[in-house]
Amino acid sequence: MRIIKGFLIVVAGFFTLITLISLLIPSTVVTVKSVSIHASQEKILAAVKDLQQWKNWHPVFQQQVNDLSITEPSNAINAKASWLQNGNPTDITITGMSEQGIRFNVNQEGQKPVSTFLSVLPMQEPNTFQVEWRAVTKLRWYPWEKFGGIFVSEMTGPGYEQALNSLKKYIENN
Repeated sequence: MRIIKGFLIVVAGFFTLITLISLLIPSTVVTVKSVSIHASQEKILAAVKDLQQWKNWHPVFQQQVNDLSITEPSNAINAKASWLQNGNPTDITITGMSEQGIRFNVNQEGQKPVSTFLSVLPMQEPNTFQVEWRAVTKLRWYPWEKFGGIFVSEMTGPGYEQALNSLKKYIENN
């Protein structure tokens, strides 16, 4: 009985220590990826602001041809694209538009929404714009989520880079 009691005290102490350390980890993870594109701002914004146009450049939209449904109008606030990803319903909902870009939420069943911004910013070189993909992930206080949050950028960043490179290729070749 004494050994079991000692073991339980060590396990409880370890769990408490891990929880306290996780409280020091920020609960917001921001992932930023960007690419420079040589084209007019209007052309880039047309491809970014219209979810129907995403079929031409976004890898997920190109893969989900049969399962993808997009509401009409597809270039307005509350426009939505829905599909199944790994068996889970996933959707993108446009929440805002500005002269520089678009704001949308990525929602997947069982997860918190990811607030995302795609902005088109001028660069010093003429007719060149930087397209920036900024994803803001909010984490709950759970220790396993906080420690997992350390790897969010490494897990999602390559997908954002692939989408931006595909956008660049599409815009510059058409």
